[in-house]
Amino acid sequence: MISTEDIQARLKKIRLLILDVDGVMTDGRIFWKEGQGWTRHFHVKDGYGLKLLMRNGIDVATISGGDSQDVRTRMEFLKVKYVFLGDEDKLKALHKIIETSGLTADQMAFMGDDLFDIPVMEQVGFSATVPHAVPEVKTRAHYVTQAAGGWGAVREIADAIRKSQGLGPYLS
Repeated sequence: MISTEDIQARLKKIRLLILDVDGVMTDGRIFWKEGQGWTRHFHVKDGYGLKLLMRNGIDVATISGGDSQDVRTRMEFLKVKYVFLGDEDKLKALHKIIETSGLTADQMAFMGDDLFDIPVMEQVGFSATVPHAVPEVKTRAHYVTQAAGGWGAVREIADAIRKSQGLGPYLS
C-alpha cells in the first residue's frame, strides 16, 4: 500500500476530481420509476463536498458508461464542469478533459469501482475506490475509502484533497 506521505504528495497536485457515477456517487442500485425512467440515490454530503472543492478552485468531472436523465440533472444541479456519459471507453473522455482543461493527468484524481475504470485509474495522479469495488480495481487504487459508494465516499476524497492543499472548509 502507498504511504501516507505519498498519498498526501499526490493529493496536493490535484486540480480536478473525476468521478464514476454508479457505485461511487451512488450505492450502485438503480430504480425504475414509471413515467420517469431509471433513477438513483445520491448523497447530499457528497454533493456538498464537491461544492466545497469547486468553490476552492478544484474542478469536478464525471465519466460514466451509463446515460440517464437523473444523472444529467444531478450534474447540472451541482454545476459539474465536465460530464461524459454513455461510453464505457473512459479513456476517450479523459483525453478530452486533458485537452479541454489544459491540465496534465497527474493533476487529476479519479474514483471508480469496476473493470472499465482501470484504464483511467492507471493514467491519473491519484486514484481511489470504494470498499465494494471489484478486487482488480482495489489492487490498482492508491486509496480505498472507508465510506461506501453513495454513502459519503466522494466526500471523503473531496475532503482529503481540500485538506491536503489547505483549502477552506466553508462555502462563502
